[in-house]
Amino acid sequence: MQLSDEEENYNLSLKKFESMLKTNKVLFFDSEEFEEIILHYLDIGKATLAKKALKLALEQHPKSTGLKLVQVEMLVYDEKLDQAEKLLNELYAIEPTNEEIFIQKASIYSKRDQHEKAVEYLNIALKHTEDYADVYNLIGMEYLFMDNLEMAKENFIKCLEEDLEDQSALYNVVYCFEFLDQNLEAIEYLKEYTDRSPYSEIAWHQMGRLYYGIKEYENAVRAFEFATYIDEEFLGAYMEKGKALERLKRYEEAIESYNRTIELDDPTSYALLRIGKSYEKLGNKTQALKYFNKTVHEDPLLDKGWIAITDFYVRQKNYQKALFYVNKALAIDDQNRLYWKRYGSINKAINLYEEAEYGYRKAVELGDYQLDTWLFWVDMMQFLGEFNNAVLTLIQATEYFPEEYEIEYRLAGLYLMLNEKEKGYYHLSNGLRLNYKNQTLLQDLFPIVWDRKIVQRYIAKFKKPE
Repeated sequence: MQLSDEEENYNLSLKKFESMLKTNKVLFFDSEEFEEIILHYLDIGKATLAKKALKLALEQHPKSTGLKLVQVEMLVYDEKLDQAEKLLNELYAIEPTNEEIFIQKASIYSKRDQHEKAVEYLNIALKHTEDYADVYNLIGMEYLFMDNLEMAKENFIKCLEEDLEDQSALYNVVYCFEFLDQNLEAIEYLKEYTDRSPYSEIAWHQMGRLYYGIKEYENAVRAFEFATYIDEEFLGAYMEKGKALERLKRYEEAIESYNRTIELDDPTSYALLRIGKSYEKLGNKTQALKYFNKTVHEDPLLDKGWIAITDFYVRQKNYQKALFYVNKALAIDDQNRLYWKRYGSINKAINLYEEAEYGYRKAVELGDYQLDTWLFWVDMMQFLGEFNNAVLTLIQATEYFPEEYEIEYRLAGLYLMLNEKEKGYYHLSNGLRLNYKNQTLLQDLFPIVWDRKIVQRYIAKFKKPE
């Protein structure tokens, strides 16, 4: 790619400056060259070289306003805000209409978390600038800091009216729409934007994301396709297109889209996993398993990969293989509650109740507070005859699910098994009150209790809720 004259000169200036540092000869640069050199070093985080260049620059051009403004930027960079402000006041006395002075003032106030004051100075800068887009973008950022998303959005839109190519403003405006739950408005805005800038792959990609968010998968696919026509190597768009195609049950096309991401870059565990899932939906179990194995090989720490293999074998009712893989997963990460829950469920399926109870217990200890996990755990304790522990566990579960008929019927059954009749009938009446129709849960879990005539009389006497 051929460089423009401007870029060529810029590169020459940098080389000239760096060779000067090596030889200790002092060479002359005009003030604009110095500005570019200093800002280059600041941009790449080489503050020491930037300071060296600034020192030389001010020696050669002591009256240059541009260089003094760069000095202000350096002071702000070093958090020397009072010194920066003092220098800005001096410059303002000389050049009261220089927009850069107001922009830097705003930067200082922003650093001090005085964002409203920063906006005031940026509005003054608007009166003196020719680069409206940049100032509107800065105002938008200040409003973001203040969590005023409406005003932020408004200013990013103004920025894009001035400069359609400003990609950061485009991302920010979509972020504001999304944060404000204005997805439909965001789509309308992007439609207008793509009318004016039809070759913006970012706009099409963002539109696809928004359509996906509102479950308009056909439109999402179309938008992602436009993004990939414009940029044939747009990895993110191929990935998102694959997801939308899966939603439409167009699994062959989804696989094609994910495979494109693998052609463009190293395979990601996510793409491999999605290809595996798509093959499974197509009924191609061999290919599904191949890609699930590739997923865990690519990223052994990705729990979704191990879960996919384990669940695959569970669906085949091949519990020994499922157990083998969940144990491999636990050997890598024994703090993963999703693995422990599956360990519990697989052992339950093969009637290994002690192991199942241990799996569910570990899942809850590691933060799985889903109702079914508590209930599976308690049912395992019941099978093992640990009625008292089961009761204590259910009481703990009521902290998360205070009005849950499945817990109440279980507590009723357990207390009645323990001959604690008063507590048993109390929880039975709670269960009947919460869900009268599902009283047969007691029959399924505690047939001995259910068959007691006194229990049947209690249920019959209970007034069925209207």
